[in-house]
This record gives sequence, C-alpha cells and structure tokens, in this order.
Amino acid sequence: MSPFEYVGKSINRRDGVDKTTGRGLFTSDVFLPGMLHAKVLRSPHPHARIVNIDTSEAEKLPGVKAVMTHKNGPRNLFNAAAPMFLTIPKLERVLDQYLFDEVVRHVGDEVAAVAATSENVAEQALSLIKVEYELLPAVFDAFEAMKPEAPELHAGKGCTPEGKNIPAEIVKIPFNDVEKGLAESDVVIEESFELPVQKQVQMETQAAVAQVDGNGDVTVWSTTQTPHPSRAILSCIFDIPMSKIRVLAPPYVGGGFGVRIGLSGKAEPIAMGLALMTRQPVKLVYTRKEDFIASDTRHAGHVTVKLGAKKDGTFQALDMKGIFNTGAFCTFGAEMPAVCGGTSLAIYRIPHQRYFGHSVYTNRTSAGAMRGFGNPQGNLALEQVVDMMAEKLGMDPMELRLKNIMRVGDPWCLPFPCSSTALAECIRQGAESIGWSRRGTLNAPGSAKVRGLGMAVGTHVSNAWPFCVDYDNAYVTVQIDGSVIVASGVPDIGTGTSTSLVQIAAEALGMNMDNVGLTYGDTLSTPFDIGSHASRTCYAAGTAIKAAAADARRQILEYAAGYFNIAPERLEIKNSIVAPIAESLDECSGSGLCQLEGIKERKGNSVTMADLAYHAHVRNKQFIGVGRIVPDNAPPWHACFAEVEVDTRTGQVQIIKLAAAHDVGQAINPMIVEGQIEGGVSQGIGYALSEEITYSDKGRQQQYSMHNYMLPTAEDMPEIHAIIVESSDPTGPFGAKGAGECSLVCPASAIANAVANATGYRFKKLPMTPERVFSALNP
Repeated sequence: MSPFEYVGKSINRRDGVDKTTGRGLFTSDVFLPGMLHAKVLRSPHPHARIVNIDTSEAEKLPGVKAVMTHKNGPRNLFNAAAPMFLTIPKLERVLDQYLFDEVVRHVGDEVAAVAATSENVAEQALSLIKVEYELLPAVFDAFEAMKPEAPELHAGKGCTPEGKNIPAEIVKIPFNDVEKGLAESDVVIEESFELPVQKQVQMETQAAVAQVDGNGDVTVWSTTQTPHPSRAILSCIFDIPMSKIRVLAPPYVGGGFGVRIGLSGKAEPIAMGLALMTRQPVKLVYTRKEDFIASDTRHAGHVTVKLGAKKDGTFQALDMKGIFNTGAFCTFGAEMPAVCGGTSLAIYRIPHQRYFGHSVYTNRTSAGAMRGFGNPQGNLALEQVVDMMAEKLGMDPMELRLKNIMRVGDPWCLPFPCSSTALAECIRQGAESIGWSRRGTLNAPGSAKVRGLGMAVGTHVSNAWPFCVDYDNAYVTVQIDGSVIVASGVPDIGTGTSTSLVQIAAEALGMNMDNVGLTYGDTLSTPFDIGSHASRTCYAAGTAIKAAAADARRQILEYAAGYFNIAPERLEIKNSIVAPIAESLDECSGSGLCQLEGIKERKGNSVTMADLAYHAHVRNKQFIGVGRIVPDNAPPWHACFAEVEVDTRTGQVQIIKLAAAHDVGQAINPMIVEGQIEGGVSQGIGYALSEEITYSDKGRQQQYSMHNYMLPTAEDMPEIHAIIVESSDPTGPFGAKGAGECSLVCPASAIANAVANATGYRFKKLPMTPERVFSALNP
C-alpha cells in the first residue's frame, strides 16, 4: 500500500477520454483560415548533385503559392536533432544539414517543397518541377564507407585516422586494464553480432503547421518531443530570434519513440519556410512512406564482445566495440555509440573493461534516436555472450548473472553513482513467472516443434546522458480560488505525462489532485525544458515540478503562519486544507484559535486553500513556486524472460510468454508503468523476429509501409507479464526512476537466448525471420 495520497496510485489518465472518443487534437487536426498545404519533392537517387532545377511550370499552376528549393531557401547549417543544442559542452556540435541542399545524400532527401491551396494541387506541382541530377558514387555499408577509396559524403567532415566518413569524436571508455583482465581469465569468448535498421512506426507521422502573424511572430504546431530545443533549431535555421517563435503541441503527440527529439523530420522548418514566403498558414503532414524513408531510424550496426571469466564464473574482463551506420546525416550519431557502451558496461561488476565505438556516414536514411537509444544493440550482443559463457562453464545462465550483477556502491564506468538497484529481485520474480526451473526439460526427443527459455538483464538511464546540457524548470502558480496550474515544457507523447506529473505536483503540495491543472509542451507558456526523451520526463521534469511545488508550499505556509500565530514548520497542507499538525494545536492563539481576518468559513482550526488564496489575493499576494534543477541520474534495472516455440520445419518462432520485471524506483502511476512495459516489450518482439528495413543495390528502401514492414500486430502478442519491482531511489521525485525506454532493451536478447536454448543454434543477426531460422536449421 502506497504511503502517499496520489503517488503510487493507478489514477485514470487525464488524456484517456479525449483519445478514446476521438476528441483529442493532434497536429494533423489543426486547420486555420487561409491555410495552405505543403508537399515535398524527394530525391530518387542515393547520392547526386542537382545540376539544374526548374520550378517555373510548377509556379504557374493555379493554386500554387510558393516553391522552395536550395536556391531560395535558408542557407544555415543545422542538426535536425536535439544535439544541435544539447551536446556535451567540450564537444563541437555536428552541423551537417541545410534545409535544401544542392547535393542529395539518400533516397528521400528533400529537393523542393510546394505550398498550394490543396494537397492535390501541391502534388501536381511536384510533377512539374524539372530536376537535372549528376549522379555521384554512393556507399551503403559502414565498413565500406570508412575505406580510403569511399566517396566523401560531407566535404571536410569525417576524415579521421580510423577511417573516412566518421562524423564525430570516437567514443573510448577505458576502465582499468582489459589486456591484464583477459590474461587472468580462464575462459574467453569473442563474438560479433549484426543489428538491423528498425523503424519507430509511431501512430502519427511527422507533421507541422506554421503561421506568421502581422508582426512576423511565428507559431508552429508540431509533433516534436522537444518544443524548446526545436524552437532553438528553427531560430538558427531562419535567423529569427527565439522570442519571436512559439512551438507547441496541439496538445497531443501521437507517439514518439525518439524519432521526434528535435525536429519532426524537416516538417517544422519546411512549413515555417513556406509560411514566411506566403504569409499564410502552411500545413505539412508526411505520408507513411515519407515517414519511413525521410525521418530517422534506429542505428544498424555491428557489435563485437570479448568476455573473460574465471572457472567459477567470476567475470574478469569485457572488451566491446560498436560500429554504427548513421546514414546521410549525423543527428544522434555522435551520442548514440556512447550510450551503447556505457549502458552495456554498467550491468556487471567487471574489474577490467573497455569500449570503442563510433558512427559512420552512408547514403542511407539518417539514423537517430529510437526507444532504448543504443542500448538494445549492445545488450543483444553482450547478453548472448553471457549465455554462451554460462554454457561454456556449465553454469545456469541465471546463476551466472546473479553472481556478477552490479551492486549499490560498486565502481563502474558511468559518471554517476549506482544509487539503487533491485536487479536481483527482478531476476527472482521474472524467473518465477516464466517457470525457469523447467529449463532443459521442455522437449521430447525428435519433436519438430521445440521450446526454450531465455533471459537477459540490463540497465538504462533516467535522464539524458551525463555532462550534456540538461536542466529543467517548472512553475507552480496558485490561483485566486486555491486551485493550481503547473507549467512544464515537456509534451505528452502518449506516456501519461499529463497525469503522472500532476500526481507529483498534487502530492508535493498537499492539494486535491482534481484542483491541479497542467500546461505543457508550449514554449510560450512554459519555462525551458529539454523535453520528453531519455526516460527522463517523470524523473527529471517531475523533480523540477516537485521543487516548484515545494517553493509554492513554503510560501503558502509562511503566509498562513502569521494568522495561526505558529511557526510555518508546524503547519501542514492536506487535501487543499491548511492546518496545524495535530501535536501543534495547543500552540495556536488561545483566543478563537487561529483567527484569520476576512475568512468567513473555517473548518475548526483549519483554512481551505480557496479561502487562503483569496485572502492573499486581496492583499496583493500570489503564491508562485519556481523549480530550477539540474537533474541527477538514477539507473533503472530490468530482467526479461522469454519462452519460445520454434517450428524446425518452417522456421517460425512463436513466443509463448514473456515476463518483464522492472526496477523503476517508486512507480508514480503503476497502471501507466505497466502500459509502458507492455508497449516496449511489443517493440522488442518486432526487433527480435520481424522488423527490418533493407536497401537495394540502388539505395532504395525496400520496406516503406505497414504493408511490407513486418510490424507485429495484436495477434502476434504473447502473454506478457509486466512486473513492477520498487526500490526507492534517493535522487528521483518520491523515489521514482525512469521506465519508458527500459522495456525495449532486453526482450530481443531474451528471445534470442530462448531460441538458442530451443534449437542449439546461436543467431548473431537480427531479426530471426522464418527464412533465416529455417536456413540455419536446415542447411
């Protein structure tokens, strides 16, 4: 039972009714008077120079109001992702994009945009634009792109001693002496793994609506996860002061999963650029195909793991290397390899560790952030090698992990402490749920369908990567009637932000939650916040809100203290009522007990917030709390267990059950946390078994819609047991830690280990499609 009034309770989501009844507003629902519609002409080539572009016929088409190309568009370099303004201070930002460039670098790259009175007219106009291309050499493989003879994809960028087309600093994490640790190991296993391109496939495609008023102020309705950083990027692109740009969600965003950390593809600047040209509102909504080929994906890559251990199973050394395909532009290509290394090295107590990783430019669609952000790639490789080590040592994989997992206070490579962990309990509960004791006894000899059990463990972050620009602000304002408005710059991308943050505010204030409102995701009405990503919204934005609530609470109690004739610390607020704490009643003034001038109704020795706020108002006082924090970081932990059945005759892998146990600190809203776990698990199943974007030898994406990208459906979902394991963390609001990304980190690893347990074959390339499984089992 939760000791709190609201925290720890499964309170119904505030956005639930609007979304289930269709009343919730999204960017595609925005319609403004005189609004134009935008469409984008995209490159059919993976690498080419635009020799000539003729837009004259398109401009003559009735209904066309503007055409924008590299000739008349803005010419400021930028990064479409949030690292444009959130990078590590000592590192240079990677700025490698123009809104439109004379060189196109992947199929789907922007060539021109049209604003017209209807979508049909805009589409017709695109067909009238004549483009002459000079084809340039293209490269699609990361290792090929690093070779000296590879084409240089960004002039003056990426040439390093380690290879060509490396866009950012190479990540090197040394931790003691790996060579010494390997020499002291009795068993050493080294394996390499290949990870696919995965797409976020969020429900709402990239979209934006831009409007310019008579003073030149710009409003942009957007699907971004980061309104404040997105405003800063737009300011840079157009040389317009941030104070003249407003970015907001309208109010909901139809899923994010990382693809909108920064701009939504290029929807915002294209809509804004055309609106500036026409002085009319402009709306741009990506088709699903455009979303696939022209917005960031998960990084594909190769991860190599070398693990050394003693005969008793004690890990001695871990050496990891990751090479990732960042596609045509860097976006998150600088930061992602670091997270892959850090989150992988942090799982186990290993005295000697090393990581080397970086991204590589190629002529593919840009890769950026996707839920789990680098962690699933490293986890898949490491957790399979841990299982292989267990087999080599003749140990139970669960016992080997329990022997080596990180504990509070253990030294590790991360620049923040391991402040809490309940990973051992996650393993215990997950094993019990899946029936781990049955492992090895599931199959009869000669059966065509074989079953197996597998597991994986991991950790993540509750905040953006350490040492980058990362701070949060919040306002808490008490209204004249005693109700409260909380202002936070984070949007609600479907994670329940508009509910859980209110729970934190109400708990911290002692207010009735029904009287607490939230304004969010709007740069005009909220202070700066870096946004909803990195599993940080509840943890970091919640900490800022808790701090703002504490500031407002202090002001309220100081004001009330003068009337109760008692010290502020002897007062409390519960259910929007201010009163002395029980043991302090005899300290109040004897005559009339707590006389409050001008307040007509009291409940004994108490006063309602409505009366107190009005009393303060007519005496020129309002309670406004401000929270300004630089958040800490806390490691969430997770253990995933899978039972699978493999049909050796067809290669079909069926997941029977998946148990996901998560240490989330204090679950602010358990129902929301369970939903996050189940959603992440479903994406992890797709990563393991079916989801992949491949490219033809001409650089064309071969999967670009829900018809040919094999996304798991409801019919593919197994029994999922979401297990919440609470271990209060001292750094989070009411002990909370991150949860949103964590459930996608381990499922593919656990499934791969279960398939190996069932078949005896180790798959080192994802996804494990029926074709690949059949070919491996029937050589």
